[in-house]
Amino acid sequence: MKTIYRNVLGGKAGTLDVLVLAAILFAVFPFALDPFRLSLLGKYLCYAFVAVGLVLCWGYGGILSLGQGVFFGLGGYCMAMYLKLEASDPVSTKIQSTPGIPDFMDWNQITSLPWFWEPFKSLPLTVIAVLLVPALLAFIIGVAMFKRRVKDVYFSIVTQAIALILSVLIIGQQGMTGGVNGITDLKTLHGWDIRSDSAKYILYYASGVLLIAGILFGRFLIASKVGKLLLAMRDKEERVRFSGYDVANFKVFVFVVAALFAAVGGALFTLQVGFMSPSFVGIVPSIEMVIFAAVGGRMSLIGAVYGTLLVNFGKTYFSETFPSLWLYFMGGLFILVVMLFPNGIAGLMDSHVRPWLARRRGARLRNAETPADAPPVDSSLPGTATVRSPSPLAPGEGASTPRVQPAH
Repeated sequence: MKTIYRNVLGGKAGTLDVLVLAAILFAVFPFALDPFRLSLLGKYLCYAFVAVGLVLCWGYGGILSLGQGVFFGLGGYCMAMYLKLEASDPVSTKIQSTPGIPDFMDWNQITSLPWFWEPFKSLPLTVIAVLLVPALLAFIIGVAMFKRRVKDVYFSIVTQAIALILSVLIIGQQGMTGGVNGITDLKTLHGWDIRSDSAKYILYYASGVLLIAGILFGRFLIASKVGKLLLAMRDKEERVRFSGYDVANFKVFVFVVAALFAAVGGALFTLQVGFMSPSFVGIVPSIEMVIFAAVGGRMSLIGAVYGTLLVNFGKTYFSETFPSLWLYFMGGLFILVVMLFPNGIAGLMDSHVRPWLARRRGARLRNAETPADAPPVDSSLPGTATVRSPSPLAPGEGASTPRVQPAH
């Protein structure tokens, strides 16, 4: 039991970090923010899933993927397809030429539902597809790349190209995917209205709970033998390979795990914002997701969450306050963080905040050990004597400082 506790939470410090994050997400934000701002925060938490997966894949595995928007988008599109079919029942679409199919299909003269849309009439199959489709694509990419020992910048370029290809494919197949507009006008989940304020609160809490669960899983993975091998592969890949381990298999595994994190975030994003479009799949959103992890600290799961919240809060604030200059402010924020805090928010905590708290705690303990009601000792009174102890300022030179103690 102690081993599981230590692996999942990382001891007392890890427990405190998780509890602080949970308190902020569940006890502070819901009562401090109005429903609109809370729904924005819920959207940011969906991005945090991608950042947490990147910490495992990039920070610990050394695999920089610039195409995580692909898996985020696939998870979101799978959920959007189910929601769109539910909103496109024959009664709601009776004015169309072909009732019972999504409106964008009717606009493009498609008269029957495509075969790959059929499984998304079922919610359980949709949930399976949200996990299986991105994981399968990540597995195929990983095996194709890692078995051929494609790594570093070459792998990053390949993932970026895949993000571009998928976004172009989605836009080009307008009759099947909704094109550049994406899949919109999503209203209910199995009859439950996802547009109401109460639904926003429920989806926010669901996102927070799943995110905390994902962080705990990530901590367990990092503390396990797999996590140690990932670190070893990142630093000395050839040495791990010569030790008899199949490096490619471990890389494929962590890449698939990161894809699953992104897919879950994409599905929750679709539920909270009510649409999904190719603007969340391409190169630009994928690079932004890497920035979330970099700002938070690519070696910290919780830091990735804070980094995601900071960047997106800044993005929202600057765009609302300085509509024509907000991109410059965001660029300045990224440059400032990279130059001053190369290890992100988590690195700042470890190098400055935690040592300061430790010093404060030590000072309080020392003060507590000294009795507050102890009377001062007057060395001029009879019965006391002055003895001398070596001074730390002049070792070996016989320097001394007076110290008063009772004479015997």
